[in-house]
Amino acid sequence: MKKYYPLLTLVAIAWVFSSCGGSDNPTPTESIVTSPNVQPSNTPTASPTTTPTSSSSSQPTPEVSPSKTASTAQLSSALVVAQGLTVRGRAADTNYSRDAFGSAWKDVDRNGCDTRNDILQRDFTTSVFKAGTGDCKVIGGTWTDPYSNESYTFNEAPSGAQIDHMVALKNAWQMGADLWNDQMRVEFANDPLNLRVTIASLNQQKSDSNAASWLPPYKPGRCDFIATQVAVKAKWELYVTSSEKQVFIDILSKPECAKTVLPK
Repeated sequence: MKKYYPLLTLVAIAWVFSSCGGSDNPTPTESIVTSPNVQPSNTPTASPTTTPTSSSSSQPTPEVSPSKTASTAQLSSALVVAQGLTVRGRAADTNYSRDAFGSAWKDVDRNGCDTRNDILQRDFTTSVFKAGTGDCKVIGGTWTDPYSNESYTFNEAPSGAQIDHMVALKNAWQMGADLWNDQMRVEFANDPLNLRVTIASLNQQKSDSNAASWLPPYKPGRCDFIATQVAVKAKWELYVTSSEKQVFIDILSKPECAKTVLPK
């Protein structure tokens, strides 16, 4: 029996080592099983990822609003609009006639008063009306001339107060109105935007001149004068000469005209 002891000893040792080696295998097996358990932790990570995406998609909304606001501000700037006016040389005035713009004055807004009396009422500080005309025909009043900043009073029909086309009809004809139909020219001649009451002597002095040839003697009033001409040219899609456009830009670029907006 003693001869079998070494053999039994070897078998026992081999069994111990084999059982120890087998106990090592479950350990990596468990690590493999638990590794997929980490993946669900990525699920909550994914949900925060979608949150920035939704917030970033909402960002363009506030970005669009300022651009629209800026655009509106630019469109109201007389200087910006003046810079965008189209330059062209004057057309021939050989066929120009005041009659091409209709007889003066029309009741284009059909309020019962012609345009002249409408403008007198608008620009006069106080108005005196002819009896029986339904407060329509102006025969007197007080007003301040925008070209000279001087005040005037009339006690009878204000023949000394004339209605000036700030963009003269002849100028309009040479800068695009020659291609209009008769109705458009009548509407232009009676457009309140283009009309101001002024003293007769200054109206005659200005005549058919554009801004490159004539400016109001009252310098503080030039910002509004030029802005109105720009508004009229833009509204009616009239051309400007290069020298006229340069005067527009030069005056509207002055510090005192920096906040000048287009009249309506």
